[in-house]
Amino acid sequence: MADDKMKLPNFDGHWDHWSEVMENFFRAKGLWSIIENGYEEPPATTILTAEQRNQVDDAKTNDHKVKHYLYQSIDSITFEQILDRRSSKVIWESMKRKFGGSDRVKKSLLQKLRRNFEILEMKESESIEEYFTRD
Repeated sequence: MADDKMKLPNFDGHWDHWSEVMENFFRAKGLWSIIENGYEEPPATTILTAEQRNQVDDAKTNDHKVKHYLYQSIDSITFEQILDRRSSKVIWESMKRKFGGSDRVKKSLLQKLRRNFEILEMKESESIEEYFTRD
């Protein structure tokens, strides 16, 4: 029962931190595969065995659980932005695109910061205070 009372982290716009904590949470609950693989309802005309129907029902239930946890950890503005998403995988990917940024952008920003750090040098005419307060 204590496991059910775990406090979910509130999404505050910082994707990297929040997504790492949530991924760990979903892995601990055995639900991460729903986000990785997604869930798709088979067409109504598909004939399933009882075992296949149980697997589909379990996957659907797990998808609803993940969506519930995601909904509980986001604010109403973010909720409105993802409301039309059908599966937890699509919600996760949508949030990742919106808040996560791309690897190329991150690499570019890191290169710029590294370059600025490497050329950072105190000029002879600068005081220590001026050096530390300049942009």
